[in-house]
Amino acid sequence: MDSLTRSDLAELIDVEGEWCVSLYMPAVRAGAEVQQNTIRFRNLLRRAEESLQAVQMRVPDVERLLGPATALLDDAGFWREQGDGLAVFVGQGHLSTFRLPLRFDEIVVVNRRFYVKPLLPLFSGDGQFFVLALSQDQVRLLEGTRDSVAEVELPDVPTSMAEALQLDRPERQVRARAIGETGAAVFHGHGGPEETAKPDLLRYFQLVDRGLRDYLADKRVPLVLAGVDYLLPIYREANSYSHLLEQGIIGNPDMVSARELHQRAWEIVRPVFAAEQAEQIALYYELDGRGDVRASHTLTDIVRAAFEGRVATLFVPHSVQKWGVYRAHSHKVHVHPSQQPGDYDLIDLAAAQTVAHGGTVYVLEPEKVPGGELIAAIFRY
Repeated sequence: MDSLTRSDLAELIDVEGEWCVSLYMPAVRAGAEVQQNTIRFRNLLRRAEESLQAVQMRVPDVERLLGPATALLDDAGFWREQGDGLAVFVGQGHLSTFRLPLRFDEIVVVNRRFYVKPLLPLFSGDGQFFVLALSQDQVRLLEGTRDSVAEVELPDVPTSMAEALQLDRPERQVRARAIGETGAAVFHGHGGPEETAKPDLLRYFQLVDRGLRDYLADKRVPLVLAGVDYLLPIYREANSYSHLLEQGIIGNPDMVSARELHQRAWEIVRPVFAAEQAEQIALYYELDGRGDVRASHTLTDIVRAAFEGRVATLFVPHSVQKWGVYRAHSHKVHVHPSQQPGDYDLIDLAAAQTVAHGGTVYVLEPEKVPGGELIAAIFRY
């Protein structure tokens, strides 16, 4: 499975060309139904071909543009490692693929920009969280959303305390720890765990934190620790990630499946997400109620503000499109009643630009957008 970073998203947002093809589909990770993945993707490519031909692109040019994506059909390794959803972006000289822990509807969009709104729940206020499962014998990082979880490969993170500290002297290994079936540590010597093992544990966790730093560098999502009770406060001393939650999952995570860790972590992060979203909705109503210009539900104003980096929080409906054009040179927004040649989904543009400028996007059911409007925003100024 792949990671989608804010810099990846920014690169997609910056691409603008004659034709950009965005393909989304749900994927099957394992079992007999995995063969449906390539069948579904072939059907998406066929729809993309039809859309490109409808805008008068010649068949050889269509085949040339979609060639890199078509070649994926024969890449067995690519299809063996799937997430819950697949997103593929094809442009002139451009191919990006993301196998993600997010289930997509089947979508084909042919436009002069890539269509990124289905990706935004991974960057929204309630879309993504991590679980760091720690023991002295194993380190696992799980990436979760409300409905899915997947393990993240961590090539720069030590897989155990022994590896991290290169414990090659038997007497030091005995002094450091011995693990029983329950996952509790048995310490030898005159002192307790804090006296005999804490320096080694702290150094181990400092190396884990350092290995995670690049991966988590641009993330702003909750991190939940899972481990036996005496390990978690030691890790907190080593931690440098600012979104680590106070509440953790207590117990030996080596004995717990990724699915169960996900379920227990979701119970921790769900109220955090709900409180943050409720706080932002309340702030919108407070600003709007007193006529503060920082609250807006006007699409044209919000699109302009998003491109200017002024949107702090944006509320958008997940399944609604509003077509039009944004003229960067004049900062003018033209909204059309139906899609016209050269149009973009203005809601998608506003959401993408908000995330690109460090804002928060909440992708909601249409009826939950504050004020019952098509779109709503809180401006920074």
